[in-house]
Amino acid sequence: MVVDDHPMWRDGVARDLTERGFDVRATAADAESAVRIARAVRPDVVLMDLNLGESTGVDATLRITGELPNTRVLVLSASGEHGDVLEAVKAGASGYLVKSASVAELVEAVIRTAAGDAVFTPGLAGLVLGEYRRMAATPDDDQLPRLTERETEVLRLVAKGLTARQIASRLVISHRTVENHVQSTLRKLQLHNRVELARYAIEHGLDRDPDA
Repeated sequence: MVVDDHPMWRDGVARDLTERGFDVRATAADAESAVRIARAVRPDVVLMDLNLGESTGVDATLRITGELPNTRVLVLSASGEHGDVLEAVKAGASGYLVKSASVAELVEAVIRTAAGDAVFTPGLAGLVLGEYRRMAATPDDDQLPRLTERETEVLRLVAKGLTARQIASRLVISHRTVENHVQSTLRKLQLHNRVELARYAIEHGLDRDPDA
């Protein structure tokens, strides 16, 4: 689903994605209709602009992710301001892409968002990581679920934004083994997807390299 208040941009993005094999179920021009239509069509991914007139894309993101836990929101905005990025992520956005991105970058971002990855325009991921570290309280290690050494290693790389295939290459293990570790870690931590997994790692300082 594509949400943007500029008809030419909205229709252009929808057309680009359709031509590349995506099923664009709906479009919307404002926050209220975005929430209403999302409830009806339940898209896997919502591409969300932030500037939508009276209400904002942040408001829509908060409501959609709150009501539809299986729908992920990828912000596609002209703004790269740090405040806008952090506000969107805190509202539940899975990622943030600026509109200067190429069609190829957009396609990859949509695919990764649908797979549960956290996707950010280069340079913005570090900002989000830093903010979560700043906000995180010191964890009580005795209260943390016990992860194996390999699970912790995979979790650390998930938090850094690597895909499962990139993790497999880095650790010299199979893609399937990585997915098994991710699913095991999700069960242990009682989380639902890679975005929540990355946030957990950041909040508990598990995204840092052991020797850092």
